[in-house]
Amino acid sequence: MTPSERLGALREHYSEVLRVNAKLQQQLNTAERRQEKLTGQVDRLQRENETLKTSSLYVATAEELLDDGVVIKQHGNNQEVLTEVSPTLREELDAGDRVAVNDSFSVKTVLEAEADARAQAMQVEQRPETVYDDIGGLEEQIREVREAVEQPLVRSEQFDAVGIDPPSGVLLHGPPGTGKTMLAKAVANETNATFIKMAGSELVQKFIGEGARLVRDLFELASEHEPAIIFIDEVDAVASTRTESKTSGDAEVQRTMMQLLSEMDGFDDRGEIRIIAATNRFDMLDRAILRPGRFDRLIEVPKPDETARGRILEIHTQEMNLDDVDLTGLATDTDGFTGAELSSLATEAGMFAIRDDRTAVRLEDFHDALEKVSDEDDSTGVPIAFA
Repeated sequence: MTPSERLGALREHYSEVLRVNAKLQQQLNTAERRQEKLTGQVDRLQRENETLKTSSLYVATAEELLDDGVVIKQHGNNQEVLTEVSPTLREELDAGDRVAVNDSFSVKTVLEAEADARAQAMQVEQRPETVYDDIGGLEEQIREVREAVEQPLVRSEQFDAVGIDPPSGVLLHGPPGTGKTMLAKAVANETNATFIKMAGSELVQKFIGEGARLVRDLFELASEHEPAIIFIDEVDAVASTRTESKTSGDAEVQRTMMQLLSEMDGFDDRGEIRIIAATNRFDMLDRAILRPGRFDRLIEVPKPDETARGRILEIHTQEMNLDDVDLTGLATDTDGFTGAELSSLATEAGMFAIRDDRTAVRLEDFHDALEKVSDEDDSTGVPIAFA
């Protein structure tokens, strides 16, 4: 072969080697990716295998700590067992703690205290936007609520200097729509305390002991986040007058109420926890919950008088574009209206203006709205909120 032919053959051979090398490199990369995938599957299968080989643990309560070991009671039965525990765990363990045990009843770990997720869900994370200036005609009620709830939390040294204990609870009662819940929202906005809200009906549970447990968890949650305020709306759902009824439902409601009474004024000091409750049916409440020490202040939130109605109308119309509207005259014409109904009146007047394709609300819009939110069939002319 001539030198040029040999050079051409070498070049062709070199190109073939490069093609084979590229193909082998591609196969090697594919094999490495396959290896990584199989390695991940092996790791996952090993973890699953270890999980399957691990025996389940059972929840129990450490009843008593003895020199010979720990007396535990497994949840779900009344069997008590004396078992051993490692020195490390024994240092962390106290009587009453929840623990995890295996089939041999050996204590494997100490669990956190049990808490009801429903109770934690009632904690208000984002404060309401309502402030005291948004509440019209309740200056005396606002003063009493602030004295009984706010001042003990922000100026506790004053009560110590005077030598008295602050009021432990406030009960707001009055007709629907008079501003009881708004007062609670304003308190939540103005204080830095943890605010926990619930409705009385939420404490009424189906199974025996669940309602009492929820009440206990609520107060434990409040004690963990002191200072704290607990607001119970429609408290009459769980604190109505006790009767001789023997039905299981009534009995469970009474058990829940007794737990609430115990938490409000029990043997243990409640600390910096204040209670606000609201009800529309003051006449239904049991006398036990009304006694001093549980609710020290019973604050009536009545329907607004003419001056208060004028102030409420000013609050609800301050963002509205009014065209020569006499709010004083409207306050006179709305005798018997509650704050909620006055808010409905302002909203409905705005709707009449929108219906006429206007941006300004006129006095006739309020008159039309007044006719709509009033019960025309009621001879006494008692207003009702529009649907």
